[in-house]
Order: sequence, then structure tokens, then C-alpha cells
Amino acid sequence: MFAFLTILASDVHAEAAQAAATPGNPAEAIAKGFHLEGPLFLAQFINIVVVLIVLKKFAFGPIVAMLEQRKARIAEGEANLVRIQQQLADSEKHTAEAIAKANSEAQRLVTEAKESAAVFSEQKSQEAIASAQQILAKAEAAARAEREQIASELKREFGRLVTATTAQVTGKVLNSDDQKRINDEALATVEA
Repeated sequence: MFAFLTILASDVHAEAAQAAATPGNPAEAIAKGFHLEGPLFLAQFINIVVVLIVLKKFAFGPIVAMLEQRKARIAEGEANLVRIQQQLADSEKHTAEAIAKANSEAQRLVTEAKESAAVFSEQKSQEAIASAQQILAKAEAAARAEREQIASELKREFGRLVTATTAQVTGKVLNSDDQKRINDEALATVEA
């Protein structure tokens, strides 16, 4: 390629030198040196313009339109990305707020549950103490009643023994008044 350009440049240089050496219009000499012909040059110029118009309409136009569409899509995608990032940040913020609120609510519920449990425990303790006191009172009453029943039975048995002993010692049959009197005297002596 370089050799071709070198040869072309040397030919052009030689033609220009030859044109400069010949007398007359230098533009005609240069045009002749470059083998430039007016109608052919005009036809080539029109061809190039037509090719450029066709390329612009059918090749460059759609390519530029496609590039503009891609550019618009990329811009839209970037805008969507920014919007999504903002939504994500908002969502994270709302989630953090919801978690904080839930933790606060849970802490409040735990505190209320502890307080309720303490109140309930105290109430049940008081109920248990009251129940135990009632049971103890009933047991004491039952023991007192049983003690009184035993004492009454012992008194009757003691009176019966004293009466039997007195009847055996004195050798007479005691009537019910004598038995009652002897029992009362014996009990009064024992209780004193």
C-alpha cells in the first residue's frame, strides 16, 4: 500500500512538474495531469451524492434511529435503575421502621405480660395463703371438736368407772340421781 502511494505520488509529482514546464493555463495542466475530465467528474460527483443520499436514507438513518432508540432505552433503564434504587431505599427504610415498631410493641407486650404475671402470681399467692389459712382453721376446728369429743367420751367413761367403783366399794345399787351426782363431783375434782 505504501509502495502504491509512493508510486502514485511520484507520478503526480512528475505530471505536475511536466505541467509546470509547459506554458498555458496551470489549472488545465493540473487537470490534464490528473486525467480529470469534466463530464466524468460531474457524473462521479452526482453518483457520490446519490450514494450518500441513499446511504443516509437507508443505512445511516436507520442506524442513527436505532442508536437513538438504544440511547433512549439506556437512559430509561438508568432512570428505572435510579427509581428502583430509591424504592429499595424507601422499602429498607420502611422495613427498618416496621421492625423497630414491632420490637417496641413486643417489648411493651413483654413488659405488660411480666406485670400481669407478677399481679397474677401475687393474687394466686394471696389466694393460696387464704386457702391455707382456711384449711388450717378447719383443721384446728376439727381437732378442737375431736378433742372435745374425746374429752366428753373420757368424762363419760370416767364417770362410768367412778360409779362402778363406788357401787362396788359401797356394795349398793346406785340410782340415776346418785350416779349423776357422783359423776359431777368426780368431774369437778378432775377439772379443778
